[in-house]
Amino acid sequence: MGEPEQDHRVVRVEQSIAAIPADAWDACANPASGACNPFLVHGFLKALEDSGSVAAATGWLPQHLVLESPGGTVDGVMACYLKSHSQGEYVFDYGWADAFERAGGRYYPKLQASVPFTPATGRRLLVRDGADERATEQFLINAALQLCEKLEASSLHLTFLTESEWERLGALGLLRRTDQQFHWANNDYTSFDDFLNQLSSRKRKALRKERDGARATGVDIEWLRGSDITEAHWDAFFQFYLDTGARKWGTPYLNREFFSLLGNALADRVLLVMCRHGGRYIAGALNLIGDETLYGRYWGCIEEHRFLHFETCYYQAIDYAIAHGLKFVEAGAQGPHKLARGYLPVITYSAHWIAHPGLRDAVADYLQQERAAVLRDSEFLMTHSPFRGEGP
Repeated sequence: MGEPEQDHRVVRVEQSIAAIPADAWDACANPASGACNPFLVHGFLKALEDSGSVAAATGWLPQHLVLESPGGTVDGVMACYLKSHSQGEYVFDYGWADAFERAGGRYYPKLQASVPFTPATGRRLLVRDGADERATEQFLINAALQLCEKLEASSLHLTFLTESEWERLGALGLLRRTDQQFHWANNDYTSFDDFLNQLSSRKRKALRKERDGARATGVDIEWLRGSDITEAHWDAFFQFYLDTGARKWGTPYLNREFFSLLGNALADRVLLVMCRHGGRYIAGALNLIGDETLYGRYWGCIEEHRFLHFETCYYQAIDYAIAHGLKFVEAGAQGPHKLARGYLPVITYSAHWIAHPGLRDAVADYLQQERAAVLRDSEFLMTHSPFRGEGP
């Protein structure tokens, strides 16, 4: 037998996604063989960088990996960021950092492979159609680990992976972590009432009461897409976003410019659900539209109306998904309150490499216990499903 064929491809590191041709990136991020994930689109990531929301100054220094064949074809890409903190990730490792630094270690910087500020599952090792998927993934991971060494990063974190990536990365020796979110699945419903009819009687009545209550004060709700979204709409929505940010985490991650850039770059992928009362917009929710999934991202309000949050974020999303034949609604991170509204627990996945052997061993022990706890919690929550025949 002959010698195995050598892989002569090379990886380069780019500190701006603008340095990577959009068509080459998108051919890897959303190849024709799969469903489009709008968060992986070149335009979305570029809007984050062009607005300054993602930059060295905000603790997110781009370190994107680009794998090229000898002929110059881009076979794979990986969105990476050198992080000086753990904010905006939604997979929390503050405890790891604190423990390591109390022991005299240096946890930051670290290398993060993710979509900034976005707890939505998607591929992180992006491979174009026609390239050897497994070999390309291995090449990208090896390059990321080499980059960690070069940058003296303590660790590599790939968050909100697909389950298949998570399995493969575990086989390569990375530590595996799980968490859970709540997603809604469209079981070929023809209307919201069709969905309601699958719920237990008590839950069905509760949802109808909430929907009626949200409209009782005369709030009008509209869906806006594409050219229907004006700068005035973004001005109003940004105020809602700031209000929610101030309540939850103090300093919002995104600036006003990002939303305009997003609207320009992904006009047909953006859905704004806007609520009007007394002649002005008082609340809204931002969603991104994939080929199969509606992704709920941000919500905010400047007037309090009972049940309006549930209506705007959850029920309007279900209405839209049914009307447009989407299979799923992902309504963001956390939130067991979503269960009663038809959003069921779904496991999410991340993988981690840690350079220091002692910290790595301690985290590995912790993750083994955490995975078991996440599974138990998910199984328990399913016993309280609102669907007929699934709950108590």
